[in-house]
Amino acid sequence: MAALRIQTPAGPPELRRRNLASSPAHVGLDLIGFSSWMLPMGDHRCAGSAVVTSHGVGYVGAGRKNCPEAFLKNGVVCSFDDSGVRVSTLCSSLPSEAVSFGSKMSLVNSMGFARKKKGGKLWRRFQGGKKLVRHRAPKHGLGKDRHGHKSVVKDDDIDAVLSRISKESSIEECNSALIRLEKLSDEKALNFFDWMKINGKLKGNAHAYHLALQAIAWKEDWKMAELLLREMVADSGCALDARAFNGLMYVCAKRRLDAWATKWFHMMLEREVQPNLSTIGMLMGLYQKTGKLSEAEFTFEKMRNCNIKCVNAYSAMITLYTRLGLFAKSEDTINLMNNDGLVPNMENWLVRLNVYCQQGKMEEAELVLQSMVDEGFTLNVVAYNTLITGYGKSSDMQKANKVFDSLGSAGLAPDETTYRSMVEGFGRANIYEEAILYYRKLKGAGFRANASNFYTMINLLARHDDNETAVEILEDMRAAGCQRSSIVTFLVRAYGAVGRMHKVLPILQACFNKKILLDATSCSILVTSFVQNSVLEEALYILREKKWKDSAFEDNLYHILICSCKEGGSYNDAVRIYNQMPKSETHPNPRISCTMIDVFSMMERFADAEAIYLELKASASVLDMIAYSVIVRMYIKARRLEDACSILTEMEKQKEIIPDKYLLVDMLRTYQKCGLLEKLADTYYWIRKSQVECDEGMYNCIINCCGRAIPVDELSRIFDEMIQQGHLANTVTLNVLLDIYGKAGLFNRAEKVFIMARKQGLADIISYNTIIAAYAKGGNFLSMNYFVQMMQDAGFPVSPEAYNCMLDAYGKAGRLEEFASVLQKMKRAKCKFDHYTYNIMINIYGRRGWIEDVSNVLAELKDRGVEPDLYSYNTLIKAYGIARMPEDAVKLMQEMRIKGISPDRVTYANLINALQRNENFLEAVKWSLWMKQTGVVGCGARA
Repeated sequence: MAALRIQTPAGPPELRRRNLASSPAHVGLDLIGFSSWMLPMGDHRCAGSAVVTSHGVGYVGAGRKNCPEAFLKNGVVCSFDDSGVRVSTLCSSLPSEAVSFGSKMSLVNSMGFARKKKGGKLWRRFQGGKKLVRHRAPKHGLGKDRHGHKSVVKDDDIDAVLSRISKESSIEECNSALIRLEKLSDEKALNFFDWMKINGKLKGNAHAYHLALQAIAWKEDWKMAELLLREMVADSGCALDARAFNGLMYVCAKRRLDAWATKWFHMMLEREVQPNLSTIGMLMGLYQKTGKLSEAEFTFEKMRNCNIKCVNAYSAMITLYTRLGLFAKSEDTINLMNNDGLVPNMENWLVRLNVYCQQGKMEEAELVLQSMVDEGFTLNVVAYNTLITGYGKSSDMQKANKVFDSLGSAGLAPDETTYRSMVEGFGRANIYEEAILYYRKLKGAGFRANASNFYTMINLLARHDDNETAVEILEDMRAAGCQRSSIVTFLVRAYGAVGRMHKVLPILQACFNKKILLDATSCSILVTSFVQNSVLEEALYILREKKWKDSAFEDNLYHILICSCKEGGSYNDAVRIYNQMPKSETHPNPRISCTMIDVFSMMERFADAEAIYLELKASASVLDMIAYSVIVRMYIKARRLEDACSILTEMEKQKEIIPDKYLLVDMLRTYQKCGLLEKLADTYYWIRKSQVECDEGMYNCIINCCGRAIPVDELSRIFDEMIQQGHLANTVTLNVLLDIYGKAGLFNRAEKVFIMARKQGLADIISYNTIIAAYAKGGNFLSMNYFVQMMQDAGFPVSPEAYNCMLDAYGKAGRLEEFASVLQKMKRAKCKFDHYTYNIMINIYGRRGWIEDVSNVLAELKDRGVEPDLYSYNTLIKAYGIARMPEDAVKLMQEMRIKGISPDRVTYANLINALQRNENFLEAVKWSLWMKQTGVVGCGARA
């Protein structure tokens, strides 16, 4: 929207620095979508007189109160306040006629004409779209450069000032000279200030300190300013007042030094100096410009506590909240202002209007507009633009059109913000033809679209598949100075959102021909978008035909594309991009190679993955921790655990490589699957020594993998540490702990873990089986049966594993009645006998020499189509030895060979014992020698 500006059509006013005591800074309107500024206003009691212009239209709006005895001089409206002091307000025309507001937005407006001053020339009459020259406040102070010096300082002028001063001059004469020097040169003024100090002219002279402080502020010598404030009180006996700090804050406000302004304000409050209207106006204006919300809220609260009435402070607060989308707080501030009894000025009415229009609350916005007119304010183009924006946000473009049409009857012409708002509104409402119409009107009026208009139009054209007009918009963007990469970004976002990415390349070729291939940034944006939208052929074309050369940038681009395909699950696309990529046999890119190893592993193309690894290994590239992690994971997925272990051994030789927690997890799981307990223990103690930060997953992995490799007390310590840090154990972890504690005979710890699992709802059937097996092995039949009952109460059927544990425990304890009872329960429950069940029965019957019962079990086993396993044969050989049937034991060995079951150490041990028990010592020696020749090692199966 158009900005609210103070302009002077007849040339700039006389450049002089304003007196802060009588000229507090008023901050201009800053609405969403446009900005403005105001020069310091002279008379705060004439708040009803709003001084506004917009692109050549100037108003001094008729408010409730008009400044008495006002007259025009050199483009400045001047008046006298109650004390007779002349004050000035910049403007560009005299008051316009009043406007009226009818029901339902019936706008009847009048046209403001400039009047001719006696003896002067006729001011320019309003003409739509033509702008008056704007005169901005210099950034570094009126009439001074960035260092605070006059652009041209004549030594004669300075000498003329100093020639009238002597040691006998009065304080008033010295102050007068200091004022003149301060206007000429800050440096000369400060030198004269030092002369005044030496000659005793500063005692009680607060005015001199005020001038010196402002001169120091322009030099931004903040440490000297702070020392001068202390000297002012301690040495010269002056009282600190708001003027002393306002000079410092004025410079901060001009140069947007919000941190220093805040510091001076807090120092002011600490010294119990009361801020005045100028203080609040400058600070709130500064915070509005720099977007410092918390500082603005603090200042606003102090203002209200000090009972200072600053309308512009409320405007700044409303604008800040609106800009941040905190509309509820904006409305609260409006209500607060009404309750405080302040009369809005033109700026305040406009920010109120903007609050409701930005939310699309047009009923409230119309009420604000009605109140503006009722208070005597003339509507300017800013108000109309704000209203159009509001109707656009509420998608009521019919009313927006009516407001646009009413501009002519109001004597106003649309400015570029008006057209931009109409384009935005129709684009948001998806009204295709009207949006294009107003876009072309915008260009026809000599204006340019802004970035938001371009984005809106491109999105609209993408939805309506108008490629020709899209080319026209792109040409306009080029003419407006948009970078090629920004244009490409606009285009791919718009067409990607509607699934028409395949239309992007022809549009760009029509606009840029092949120039797009010369820009690396544009190409990267384009191919990345193509890949993300699965338009691979176009992406490969750009990569193949590009005209720029930058190997490092190209490698990064290919890596991004391959990673994008990998994350999207498009593994075949990643392979195609990799195959087209230029490669170096001697210096392959390690990041790309590792990514492709990962991609091939996910595709289960392990041979291709390993080939890339071998190429990387043969090159001059040095593998880092990530590379080792990817390669180890590849071998784990390929179920080649020995190769994974060899890679980890190779990595351990690289002392500079420190595994992260993800690689440590892979290491632990690999060593666990390979049964390398020593490696597990070494890795565990390395983790503890290196103080690796463990999260919940890491703790669970350590307990699951290392539980059987470390002492039980150490396991308990790590588990307690995990719980104390607030982490939760998963079901697998709890079951591992149950198994380890149970086998170690630590039943109290096992029960505590089981109770924890039940409370957390993590106890599963394996948890019950594990604790039942622990008590069964320990011969605690009472606890065993208790947990069997608890298992049933929890809704789990008694599992075959639990029945087998009970059978084994009762059988080995010689409690054959309970043994038989469990068998009957299994049959009644229709629980299928597994190998383990039959092996237990064979073992128990064989121990007692009940060969007939053993034969019955074997017959039943064969009837069910189940062949004896290694454990079964070991048990039978032992049983035949006890029954003094060594020949049958030897036959079982021959039967095992026929069935392809390799005997283990337990098999040979049971056979040799059977032969020795029956005094067949020679045969026993033969089998012993045969066992050594075959190299049988290991602990074997259970006997």
